[in-house]
Amino acid sequence: MSDYHWYALKVRARNESTVSTLLQRKNYETFLPTFVEKRKYSDRSKEVDTPLYPGYVFCRFNALHRLPVLTTPAVEYIVTTGKNLTPVEEHELAAVRQVVDSGLPAYPWPYLKAGQRVRIEEGSLTGVEGILIREKGAERLVICVELVQRSVAVELDRCTVRPIH
Repeated sequence: MSDYHWYALKVRARNESTVSTLLQRKNYETFLPTFVEKRKYSDRSKEVDTPLYPGYVFCRFNALHRLPVLTTPAVEYIVTTGKNLTPVEEHELAAVRQVVDSGLPAYPWPYLKAGQRVRIEEGSLTGVEGILIREKGAERLVICVELVQRSVAVELDRCTVRPIH
């Protein structure tokens, strides 16, 4: 089993559940983390299981025997780093599984990393842009004034910011 690792599969939009089922029928172990999303329609509202990572399914397999995975309908490719297959870190998937199994509300969130430019989306600083930093366990927004080469940092709630693309 040591040759078996978890890999992220890029799949066609809205085909995550189908791909997961097809791979399970081929005796592969899959992981499709979902959350309950409330959708409102004109005449009703409905709770729907929605993938936490739209467009992706996680699958455990031996990289030397990946052809059956790649030939599964709606699988576009295995996520790689350069030309090398890169397994997903076991502890990362274990953490996601623990969150999903906890029953606590979880939902997709934009990927943020220190050094990234972000915009505040709510609160008294709505619209302010800066660079996200992490210092002493807290998130801060750094705003730079290039001309005078000075900056100011303000502590913020991470859930109020979105990345700037």
